[in-house]
Amino acid sequence: MFGVTAAITVAFVIWGWAATDSLESVSTKMLGGLIHNGGWAFMLAASCFVVFALWLAISRYGRIHLGAEGEEPEFKTVSWVAMMFSAGMGIGLMFYGVSEPLSHYTAPPPGTDPAGSGERMETAMATTLFHWSLHPWAIYAVVGLGIAYSTFRKRRRQTISAVFTPLIGEKHAGGTAGRVIDILAIIATVFGSAASLGLGALQIGSGFQELDWMDDVSTGLLVSIIAVLTLAFVLSAVSGIERGIQWLSNTNMVLALILAVFVFIAGPTIIVLDLLPTSIFAYLGDLPQLAGRTEASGGEGVADWLGSWTVFYWAWWISWTPFVGMFIARISRGRTIRQFVGGVILVPSTVSLVWFAIFGGTAMQLKEGGALGGEDTPEGQLFGVLQEFPIATVTSLLVMILVGIFFVSGADAASIVMGTLSQKGALEPGRFVVVFWGVVTGAVAAIMLLVGSGQGDALTGLQNLTILAAAPFVLVMIGMCVALMRDLRRDPVIVRGEMGSEAVELAVIEGHKRYDGEFEIKVGPGPGTDAEGDPLGHDHS
Repeated sequence: MFGVTAAITVAFVIWGWAATDSLESVSTKMLGGLIHNGGWAFMLAASCFVVFALWLAISRYGRIHLGAEGEEPEFKTVSWVAMMFSAGMGIGLMFYGVSEPLSHYTAPPPGTDPAGSGERMETAMATTLFHWSLHPWAIYAVVGLGIAYSTFRKRRRQTISAVFTPLIGEKHAGGTAGRVIDILAIIATVFGSAASLGLGALQIGSGFQELDWMDDVSTGLLVSIIAVLTLAFVLSAVSGIERGIQWLSNTNMVLALILAVFVFIAGPTIIVLDLLPTSIFAYLGDLPQLAGRTEASGGEGVADWLGSWTVFYWAWWISWTPFVGMFIARISRGRTIRQFVGGVILVPSTVSLVWFAIFGGTAMQLKEGGALGGEDTPEGQLFGVLQEFPIATVTSLLVMILVGIFFVSGADAASIVMGTLSQKGALEPGRFVVVFWGVVTGAVAAIMLLVGSGQGDALTGLQNLTILAAAPFVLVMIGMCVALMRDLRRDPVIVRGEMGSEAVELAVIEGHKRYDGEFEIKVGPGPGTDAEGDPLGHDHS
């Protein structure tokens, strides 16, 4: 596992360093073919994951515990939400909090034709929420549920491949097929983390320029920033989840709250409040059109727009799912499926709504008033907004610190998860392995920026390679949904419900086994458990 994935990623780094133009050419051609031929699959799969996750929560399966019956959650709810949110998309909110709503406001998406400023704001917020609320967190929830159930309920190894046991059997899940699945997960994670590292480097570099510390943001500066951030998250990763990630996540939540409250008070407060209900219902009203937008929708530039926005986002979230899913699974032990889905989807979606209403609403209002004319790069637009308010230097420094800590906390989790996957599910992977994956992630991020610089846009290189790396993992996620359902149908809680409480109570009283029609009841969870540790089972004949 470790040898194959290490060889693949190191070969990519060498290729990108020695022949950047060649890698750029190959990735551009592959991306064009993927979006043209497979863009529909990204769009359809993402919406199906939303439906699947929400259905599990409201169905009879929602009461199943991710762990032993009655087990208490390991982390308090506040820390649980903070760690989950920080690992899931913290750095993305900093980068796109202003730039995405502002981009859709100034250049509405294909197929839309908002008439005035108010309609443009609605369209911009609806499109932004589509990319940052239900869909991404449902993608995370699907993988997180599969891993948490497999690990804490079924007592299997903490790997992506172990989730496939009910689908392909324990032998294949632990053999070649399982290794291929875990290799795909590691590769997707490397590129997803590297994309985030690249975004963080771009924004911190823009901060240097805004504060007049640098005249220009060069590739050398970006690589230096990547090196420093890589060192920081490697040191954090080897410190352990409790001391490292939890402390960073709680700190970031407080700092992000301070920044948001400042902009809310200093900015157009009433506009922001107005945008909250407007954005929700604009999003819900436009959801069918947003979810169904593909190249077949027609209109000039639809394919390019999808590659830069929706398809890129779905690929980015999917590339993060191995480590975010495993991470939120690891911190969610003891919660029910209903609590898990509610926390993973609804809470972060609400925070995203408030965040984009504050920063995006403020930026769009400033743009309408004639401000922000001199700042046109996505990474610099947040700093442009802050320049319109008092203590701009202080808040700009706060943004740079937030971006750095958000990335460190996210990549911290990523390097540990990659170590876990490459060491057969070890809960505490070896330090050398964690450090190796941390360094490789930084190197891949640098190569991705070099590829983008060759195209005249560093952001493009990050987006293109992320989409390509995430594409195979879509199939893995679909397989995880099927495997999870096979497990859930045989869960003791569900079997008890199907058989009726009286039969179960009678069997418990009598002690060992009792036959009732076709069912054989095995009382547990002591020596009477079956081979997979289920306290209840039934005769399928």
